[in-house]
Amino acid sequence: MTEVRRGRLKIYLGYAAGVGKTYRMLDEAQALKQQGVDLVIGYFEPHGRQDTIAKTEGLEFIPRRTLAYGGSQFQEMDTEAILRRKPAVALVDEFAHTNVPGCERVKRWQDVQVLLNAGIDVLTTMNVQHLESLNDQVWHVTGVRVRETVPDWVVDEADEVVLVDLTPNALRNRLERGVVYGTDKAKRAMENFFVETNLTALREMAMRHTAHEVEEKLSPASATWAETAAALAAGEGSLEETAPAGRQERILICLTGSPSSAMLIRRGKRVADYLQADCLAIHVARNGEELENVERHMSFARNLRIGTHIAEGEDVPGVIAEFARTQRITQIFMGRSTPLPWWKLFRETIVQQVVRHAHDVQITIVADRRRPA
Repeated sequence: MTEVRRGRLKIYLGYAAGVGKTYRMLDEAQALKQQGVDLVIGYFEPHGRQDTIAKTEGLEFIPRRTLAYGGSQFQEMDTEAILRRKPAVALVDEFAHTNVPGCERVKRWQDVQVLLNAGIDVLTTMNVQHLESLNDQVWHVTGVRVRETVPDWVVDEADEVVLVDLTPNALRNRLERGVVYGTDKAKRAMENFFVETNLTALREMAMRHTAHEVEEKLSPASATWAETAAALAAGEGSLEETAPAGRQERILICLTGSPSSAMLIRRGKRVADYLQADCLAIHVARNGEELENVERHMSFARNLRIGTHIAEGEDVPGVIAEFARTQRITQIFMGRSTPLPWWKLFRETIVQQVVRHAHDVQITIVADRRRPA
């Protein structure tokens, strides 16, 4: 039986709606069609942009499927119809989209994985704020909590990531001219999400991530070092230093049932990706502890391809330190300890005890950064 070649994935990455991701994708599609490539549009979201719609002329569309949910009708990409048609290339807009309940898969990126596994090449679009590990940074900068995200490993596995760039001034000019949204929506957007400070910060994130993707693909063995990792854990820093030869970084994320563990997972995983390091997560369960919230975090970590472990014991710092030794951990990521009541002020916190037990391991304390009001 002949093994099916996995399709190639190309992502057009931007930092906001209107920078030209879909237009650029369609431009390449027209060039491929001129070369005789068998190509279809699996999903296209026009948003009323006439110059983008004009770029679809002459391209074959796969009809969408209609699903009923909550008394309304919704249209989604028909993945099975694309598989039956089996083109060489499929265009799939809005990679981070969440499918309506009733679809076979929850996310559109999962539909794309099915197409790739069938040997179909895919061109797709997404904005940097939909990258899972940047979720907290984006919220801190913009005040918007992005709900539709794509795991970092999905983007990392793309064969090519193309940055589609436009200066913030040029993008705001497009908004003013009504190219991106209608007049009323464009005005609201420019007063809220599309303010220049937000756009500048998001643009920098997109540039930094694309540079990392290019660096990783050109030099798979390269890695950044501890001081850069610490800066990245805090949501800052740049990629400048390289790791000493022969040292294999292994990162351990210490989880609790606190909501801040989700942020800890994102930070630790992002640093692990930059270091090309193995990434593990652990929770130390005490007798009688409810694990419902912890398991939710563990599931989230597994979705990001982090190895998860639940250990038992009353000596939480000792268990963490012993696990770190047996797993050859080089960096431990922890959240800040809950402040002790006044009558326990002279006792060590769990973080302080871990630092004392694991003195040969770098400990990174990740602050629960709150966005200023």
